[in-house]
Amino acid sequence: MIKTLLKSVREYKKPSILCPIVMVGEAVMEILIPFFMAEILDKFEDYIQGFPLDINYIIIRALIMILCAVFALLCGMWGAKLAADASCGFARNLRQDMYDNIQTYSFANIDNFSTSSLITRITTDVTNVQNAYQMSIRMLVRAPILFVTSTVMTIFIEPKMALIFIGAAVVLGIVIAVCMFRVVPYFRTMFKKYDNLNSVVQENLTAIRVVKSYVREEREIEKMQKASGEVYKYSVKAERILTIMMPSVTLTLFIVNVINLLVGSNMFLGNIEGNVEPTDIQTLIQYSAQILSGVIMVAMCLNFISLSKGSMDRICEVLNEKSTLPKSENPVKDIKNGDIKFNKVKFAYTQKADKYILTGIDLHISAGETIGIIGATGSGKTSLVSLIPRLYDVTEGTVEVGGVDVKNYDMDVLRNGVAMVLQKNVLFSGTVAENLRWGDENATEDDLNFAVKQACADEFIERLPGGYNYDLGQGGVNVSGGQKQRLCIARALLKKPKIIIFDDSTSAVDTKTDAKIRESLIKYAPETTKIIIAQRITSVQDADRIIVMDEGKISGVGTHEELIKNNAIYKEVYESQHKGGEESE
Repeated sequence: MIKTLLKSVREYKKPSILCPIVMVGEAVMEILIPFFMAEILDKFEDYIQGFPLDINYIIIRALIMILCAVFALLCGMWGAKLAADASCGFARNLRQDMYDNIQTYSFANIDNFSTSSLITRITTDVTNVQNAYQMSIRMLVRAPILFVTSTVMTIFIEPKMALIFIGAAVVLGIVIAVCMFRVVPYFRTMFKKYDNLNSVVQENLTAIRVVKSYVREEREIEKMQKASGEVYKYSVKAERILTIMMPSVTLTLFIVNVINLLVGSNMFLGNIEGNVEPTDIQTLIQYSAQILSGVIMVAMCLNFISLSKGSMDRICEVLNEKSTLPKSENPVKDIKNGDIKFNKVKFAYTQKADKYILTGIDLHISAGETIGIIGATGSGKTSLVSLIPRLYDVTEGTVEVGGVDVKNYDMDVLRNGVAMVLQKNVLFSGTVAENLRWGDENATEDDLNFAVKQACADEFIERLPGGYNYDLGQGGVNVSGGQKQRLCIARALLKKPKIIIFDDSTSAVDTKTDAKIRESLIKYAPETTKIIIAQRITSVQDADRIIVMDEGKISGVGTHEELIKNNAIYKEVYESQHKGGEESE
């Protein structure tokens, strides 16, 4: 896990290495200050006993102490800057690496994570790891140096007194270890609750129009309160355990100082065997504070690390997830034509699925052919066409495009050659032109005009303020559903694909416009293979062939007239829509 995360440090290795070195310098300077202070106090003690006072000696030691303090301050400031640079850069790279890896995911990979979970991992989880990393490179080096060197100095002054500090440190170490062991499971659960919280917020904001239409604001508020309450509950449980740590350290520090004074004074008076002077007691108190402050720093670091442990696991899950679509070693870089073949295809979304979504699919679609696909909801229409641009891989059998197995194509080449207008129309923030150029970023205005005319989108674009420069808003909120669909169709046409798939993508436009779009495609893209998934018979009845899907199987293939005579499912759909008046419309 640590090895996986540290790959994202990259160009920030230098500040990550320099920071601990600088913190060592700060720690050494802090260790030296009590030592020089003890020498000054010894001179004053000698003066009280009648020896002459060496002012120059005191001034030199005082200046050295000031220099040590200034150097420690500079090291602390520089260390803080280096830690900030390293941790912020590390977090930036970590987010970028996660985002880059997500872009390589297949749909099957994406199905393993919820959108809200991925957002939490890229934001909150990375921030937790960033804080832990910053504390680690600053404190996890400085704290042991303080602890070890202060302990050595106390042993040098009086070994018996050093045992008091070492014993206190051991007790605190046990307390901290127990706290860490108990708190990590709570934090891990808390982050799962964060995923749920983000999911509630995302769902509410995405469907805010539905919420208000059905006057369900109170219900949504209750869902939010419940999700937020779950996060609060586990957060409080974890923090209650962590609150034991700091009071334990403070209490131990006071107890050690009291024991230090009692034992030291008795040694000085001769009641306990030992060689301690009053100045030594003062120095030991300072070193005891440094020893326990080292323990406090470690406790703080472990606090952040325990908080980030669950985050580290969740981030590594995203980084270690590999695409279920393996790349070909010698990928084909060109698609000859839009010829499509399904050879004994079976498909399930997961390997552990109880049954196949598609079974026994044998189908040949010639280049330039117009194919309609119709069937009930859940019959496998979208699953079938998703195999063509390799959004998913077949479980059994093969899918060929242009006479080549889709697994042997370069992924970018294949998907640039297959345009798919999805059932759910998605536009992005920006202007009309920016959204259209997703199909071809180098498209000229003439190209845009031609594409939008084919998609029958020119009539409403001309009426928009600014035309192609009209801002669609987030998700295309400034246009209607039918206008969204036509813009998405135009965007797909700009790719000039070998195959174009319409997944019920004209459901929000009227039948007259739907017919115009189909006529335009037949006229201006005769060599492009066109696959139209629709619920309306009128959208597919003029196709060269129509495929009827039923429970993951092909129930029938033929023309409109042939299927009415030979296919009961198609005939039933036709008659129900004909009686409903759609044919007359």
